Amino acid sequence: MPLFNWFSRFAAIVLIFLGLVFTGCSPKATQVPAGLPEVATVTVSPEQVTLTTELPGRTSAYLVAEIRPQVSGLLQERKFQEGATVKKGDILYQIDPAPFQAVYDQAKASLATAEANVKTAEANVAVAEANMPAVRLRAERLEGLVAIHAVGQQDYDDAKAALKQAEASLEASKSAVDVSRAAVETSKAAVESARINLSYTPIKAPITGRIGKSDITVGAMVIAYQPMPLAVIQQLDPIYVDVTQASADLLRLRQELESGSLKGGGTGQRKVKLLLEDGTTYPIQGTLQFRDVTVDPTTSSVTLRIIFANPKQVLLPGMFVRAIIEEGHNEQALLIPQQGVSRDLKGNPVALIVNSENKVEQRPLGLDRAIGDKWLITKGLAPGDRLIVEGIEKVRAGVTVKVAAFAPAAKANPETGAGQSSVPAK
Repeated sequence: MPLFNWFSRFAAIVLIFLGLVFTGCSPKATQVPAGLPEVATVTVSPEQVTLTTELPGRTSAYLVAEIRPQVSGLLQERKFQEGATVKKGDILYQIDPAPFQAVYDQAKASLATAEANVKTAEANVAVAEANMPAVRLRAERLEGLVAIHAVGQQDYDDAKAALKQAEASLEASKSAVDVSRAAVETSKAAVESARINLSYTPIKAPITGRIGKSDITVGAMVIAYQPMPLAVIQQLDPIYVDVTQASADLLRLRQELESGSLKGGGTGQRKVKLLLEDGTTYPIQGTLQFRDVTVDPTTSSVTLRIIFANPKQVLLPGMFVRAIIEEGHNEQALLIPQQGVSRDLKGNPVALIVNSENKVEQRPLGLDRAIGDKWLITKGLAPGDRLIVEGIEKVRAGVTVKVAAFAPAAKANPETGAGQSSVPAK
């Protein structure tokens, strides 16, 4: 046993010695320096883009007619189906016409009497004018005879009085004619007024459109020009869309157009697209009608009115929509991938680029808006700059990097529902 232990210890010492010998003879391992970080970049280059702005708004009817009675009376009948389309001139309600018919008939009778009185007065004038020459001639003859005492003074005085009476009768007859003619005109006005009131007993549709619910029932009494309408008709084709835009955006747009950085789109700039509440696109383009001339002091915004054809009446009054309005064309726009933009500690947008010495530089950016998956920038980068879009988390300003070309991923199919935002950057 002692011999065996000694041999074991000797073998262990030999093995340790041989290990040290082989280690000392081997060449020293070379220290490999760490590799440069690798980043992917895209080269910034100008391109032409069409700039649009998306504004919220609501639809409103093209025409709205509140149906009110123009005469007072008892409602006899309702002649439309609630919610149906009515045409201009269709009878909606019928007011009891009997009282108005009686007034109309009475006015016509009064007119006939007045016209008959005119004829009687004219006949009296004719008789008086026919008798006047004889009466005047007798007075003139007696005037000459009384001068030579051929007739008595009494006969001459009677003839002279008869002449004056005839003249007075003639003037009275003429005045009666004038009064009768005035009565005729008054009667004609009464007939026309009665006819108009009678024509108002059927209440007709003033416009073509969809009529809503009836707020009155048959048998109720209606009052002329009452404040509560009987029903409301709305014309829905075409239809208005009223959107609001900040006055600051209008000033910015005007400055860009005047400076030449943005070019107007001509007549096409008046065309507007519409997004519905569920995010779908309305198939028909609209036309920008006008911008309001007054700024709302509570919201600092102005109203824009757009008109859309609505043949299938998909758009109903009061719906919330978003209008996409074309602002103009930027022919030297700088668009960069959104993944190439980060934020500093203060929240300001910054980007990392690779300079000519393959070193990283940080640039503060000015962002205008997102267009698809890219940012439209206003400052911070220039054409030809190499923007880091991958590997940003591995580098910092001043570090030398290895540059690789950026290989963008395949774009999502629009039919899958992936949308592109167009929200202006803060």
